[in-house]
Order: sequence, then C-alpha cells, then structure tokens
Amino acid sequence: MTKQIAIIGGGPAGLMAAEVLSAAGHAVTIYEAMPTFGRKFLLAGKSGLNITHSEDFSKFAARFGSASPRLHPALEAFTPDDVRAWAAGLGTETFVGTSGRVFPKVMKASPLLRAWLRRLEAQGVALRTRHRWVGFAENGHRFETPEGPVTVRPDAALLALGGASWPRLGSDAAWVPWLSAKGVEVADLQPANCGFEVAWSEAFRNRFAGEPLKSVSTTSDAGTFQGEFVVSKHGIEGSLVYAHSAALRDRLFSQGQAALTVDLAPGRTLERLGRDLARQDAKASFSNRLRKGAALEGVKAALLRELVGDANRVSPEKLARLIKSLQIPVLRPRPIAEAISSAGGVAWSDLDENYMLKPLPGLFAAGEMLDWEAPTGGYLLTACLATGRAAARGVEAWLGSQ
Repeated sequence: MTKQIAIIGGGPAGLMAAEVLSAAGHAVTIYEAMPTFGRKFLLAGKSGLNITHSEDFSKFAARFGSASPRLHPALEAFTPDDVRAWAAGLGTETFVGTSGRVFPKVMKASPLLRAWLRRLEAQGVALRTRHRWVGFAENGHRFETPEGPVTVRPDAALLALGGASWPRLGSDAAWVPWLSAKGVEVADLQPANCGFEVAWSEAFRNRFAGEPLKSVSTTSDAGTFQGEFVVSKHGIEGSLVYAHSAALRDRLFSQGQAALTVDLAPGRTLERLGRDLARQDAKASFSNRLRKGAALEGVKAALLRELVGDANRVSPEKLARLIKSLQIPVLRPRPIAEAISSAGGVAWSDLDENYMLKPLPGLFAAGEMLDWEAPTGGYLLTACLATGRAAARGVEAWLGSQ
C-alpha cells in the first residue's frame, strides 16, 4: 500500500532519502524552505565539487570522530565507490585528484543536481519550494508558504534540515527549539572546518591579510599535515587550518587556550637549519639572515617577527627551534555562520538504529543535523548521502512494521 512521506529539507540527505523511498513506490513530497533545492550543495561545487574520497574505506570510515561507529553501517551500505557509481548513473563521470579527493569531470555541481531532480520528478516525487517548516501541528507538521500556512499529516516524515553553517543558504538551525521541546536531545551546534581568530597587530594585519603561507607543516592534537593556509584580517583560515579545527576548538573549550604549531621550513631538519643560520654573518640584517639561512621572507618572516618579538636577538639554535615549531595562539573559532560545516546536532542516543527519533515515532532524521562532523575532502557529502539513504531504509522498515 502506498504511503505518504514528507521529506523536510531539500539538500543532499533529503534528496537521497526521496530517491530511495520513491523508488520503493511511496508517494514522496520534498518540502524546501528556499526558492531552489540544494543551494549549499551548489555553492560547495562552485570551485569544483568534492563528491567523495578514494582512500581505503577503513580509513575513510574512521574520519568522523566519535560518531564513526554509529555512521559505519550507513557508510558501508553506500561507500565512496557507490557514490561514484550513483553519480555516473546520473551522467556525471568522476575522477580522482592528486590528493585522493574525487571530483566530477565537469568540476561543477549543477549538472548533477539538475539530473537528480529530473530523476526524482520522473519517479513521482513532488517538489515543493518556499515551504518553510515551522514546527509541529497535531499529528502533523506546519509550513509557512507564499499562499499561507499549511499543515501536512503524512504517514511518516524525515527531517534533513542541515546544521547551522551558511544559514543564508537555508541551514539556520531553526529546528533546534522545536525538537528540544519534544524531548529530543540536541548537542550544541558548533563551527567545524572553520577559521580562527588571532590577535594580530594592526601593522601585520594591514600588510599581510590575504597572504598565503605556502609549503608549511602544521601540528595540533589532530596530527601533522602539510600544505598551505591563509592569514586573514581576523586570524587564520584555509584547508590546512580546517584540518585542525575540531582539535583546536575542543582544546579551547576544555582548557581555555590553544595554539596551532607551524613548521615554516618542513624541508629542513632542525639540525641543518641551526647550522645554516649559524653560518650567517652576525652583522647582517635579520631579514638577510632569515632569507639566506632559512629561505624565509615575506609573510613567513613577518609571521615569525609578529609572534616572537625578540626573534632577531636569539641564538641560531633557538631561532631554528622557533622556525620549526612556531606557535600561533588562537582566540576562538570564527562564527558558525562562516564555517563550512557544523558539529553537534541531534544526539545519537535519541536515534534508533533506523535513524528514527526515539521520542517521536514515525519521524526520522538524516544529514548534517545529526551529531557528527568530518574534515573536508568528500567526507561531509558522502555521509549526508549515506545517512539520507539509511534513514529512508529506516522509514521503509518502520512503515512495514505498522
């Protein structure tokens, strides 16, 4: 018997859930608050959609922190290889980049999204834009629409409303108080894959904001990674900073202070760097000694001066140690509205194994609104797709048991 199912949220998790449930023969309607679907998905794909990652699955599945065990069954049922095959079925061929990240050959999200929406419509999915969920009604859900308030009472519903990053694209976390009022535990939403504020001097900020620090190595509780990041007017940002964001954020929360350790010369050992600096003429300017002895100039040399006021007076051995492990104290994460993604959300303890909210039978949840986080690199999108699919299977199982 055909069931009426409401999918609330038109991002990747909601669209995937709709695909699975409509293919099973159910009458599915997707309600999206924004004028179009997948707005965050489209923006993420503007500079090249990172759809998944090609690393070994055991490593891939461990990238989700404390949520990894709970996410593992969903990821195992829709692996990165499955993501690539699914995209190919929509006419989007993919390739593996040098970093192991997987991209569409066209490097855009829009062709994939258009083909996906066409498939959903062909499967009978009703697409409703400008339908903003505003909480619960008796045995149903309330929406604000251009035509006025609407209440729907489906046989089952699935929430895929996103977290709290990029709220202008729809993920504004307005759902938190409505679920909390129904007894659902929601872990505080926090910025993830975000920049951090640093107390730069005015002179350094004015001169170097926007400058990249290239070919550096960075270390925190998250581990050691190589690449580059950017000095911003507020502090530091970029993919290399995002790799450490969870560790820095959590240390700030637990200890009140945190620092990113930077190796400005990862190609040289500490011993060699000390020898090269010791060879420099003590009468030469500090800038020349840094340039000739450590190949440091521009923003790298300025960063050293900014963070170590007497760097020009220390011994070559101590200067080498500073260059190899320069501490950038961070004050706080940048606001969650600027973050690529968010941590926190619906607690796993209030979800059953089928992604149904325990306090609200018949209501399921998927995607970034759940309490998990992951680094950039295709992990975020793959987990959204996988949890959307898993929650849809959960809806099927629950409907079959009624």
